[in-house]
Amino acid sequence: MANFSKSHVPRFSAEVYQNVHLPEGGREVNAIVTVTATGGRPALVGGSGAPDAGVVIMVDCSGSMDHPPTKMRGAREATAAAIDTVRDGVRFAVVAGTHRAAEVYPGGGRLAVADPATRDRAKEALRKLSAGGGTAIGTWLRLAGALLSSADVSIRHGIVLTDGRNEHESAEELRAALDTCAGRFTCDTRGVGTDWEVKEVTGIASALLGTADIVADPAGLTADFTQMMEKAMGKEVADVSLRLWTPVGAEVVFVKQVAPTIEDLTDRRTDSGARSGDYPTGSWGDESRDYHLCVRVPDADVGQEMLAARVSLIIPAPDGSTPQTLAHGLVRAVWTDDLAAATSINPQVAHYTGQAELLRAIQEGVEAVKSGNTDDATAKYGRAVQLANASGNEETAKLLAKVVDVVDAATGTVRLKARVSDADEMTLETRSTKTVRVTK
Repeated sequence: MANFSKSHVPRFSAEVYQNVHLPEGGREVNAIVTVTATGGRPALVGGSGAPDAGVVIMVDCSGSMDHPPTKMRGAREATAAAIDTVRDGVRFAVVAGTHRAAEVYPGGGRLAVADPATRDRAKEALRKLSAGGGTAIGTWLRLAGALLSSADVSIRHGIVLTDGRNEHESAEELRAALDTCAGRFTCDTRGVGTDWEVKEVTGIASALLGTADIVADPAGLTADFTQMMEKAMGKEVADVSLRLWTPVGAEVVFVKQVAPTIEDLTDRRTDSGARSGDYPTGSWGDESRDYHLCVRVPDADVGQEMLAARVSLIIPAPDGSTPQTLAHGLVRAVWTDDLAAATSINPQVAHYTGQAELLRAIQEGVEAVKSGNTDDATAKYGRAVQLANASGNEETAKLLAKVVDVVDAATGTVRLKARVSDADEMTLETRSTKTVRVTK
């Protein structure tokens, strides 16, 4: 294990959990890598030594934000609270989003530098926001990307608040905007009310390595925005990638973040060498995340041992030279004829395999409900209840209990509720990627 340390920058460490033993003929190696960053600077408003960061808040101002008027009012108040949370010295801007994007503050294609005066001016500008027009989120994101690129900052972050579907641009146009913005900044998304599309909002956050959530009641926006901005202000290291090296004859089956949420990174690989590839993880503060790696190795004889993979956390060098390694860990494979050793499943691997199945069961249950297949929905939700109960995922169990009556959690025996609110159904779908960590 290697560590990286610098004043005010988190210290990274990587721990590998796996069963190194494979049976004769076995080829798939699974491991959980826990990456932890500690010792960064606390996120204090107005504190000295502000992070090298910029943030753009994108507020939905489409016509639907006036139905009811509490949504627009809540959005203005939440954005004002978020602005109050921006640390002195951080660059920031506010964008009004409709079927086009407009700069609200500071204007002129630039970011303002946060201090008491600029925060007050930004909040004054918010009072002029009104609802009217359509929704084209891709245009909001492109403007945010341009604004963030106008300042020489390393931490680049966006926040999107929307209440409706992206009806004024095609799915292809939104995808093109996401492709343009990916890697340029991270972005959190929030859906307010229940008239927005879950896959759309979560897809934006996923593409831009941010978080997604529902705020069903506009009254909860201020608390949510404040907490979200506080987390953004705690980021200290940008553009961290997970680099995975594998030996000749080995291939990567998948790479997934599995805590605090499930995010498949497999298709985001960028080759960094003949035998290595980089997977983006975004920006880090003081936090810990778990990753599930699966590597297929060449067959070997009993008694042989090999290095199946080497995983490193890296950040690019400013001058484009060799990236800096923050931490690393090794994944091993040892072939054995001891059946008990070879068939033992590492507790961490087993736990997160179950969490991934829980996610699939919920998503398939949601789709079954939407298509009117009650039998399939009951079976999928029943399996989800069983998995949530077995893994101790109490938050997900509570969300499931709002869409089904649980007869027996241990066996997954449930009945679909006769009536389920849109908010409860959308909350379950939106938060289905959240996992609970295994007790080590």
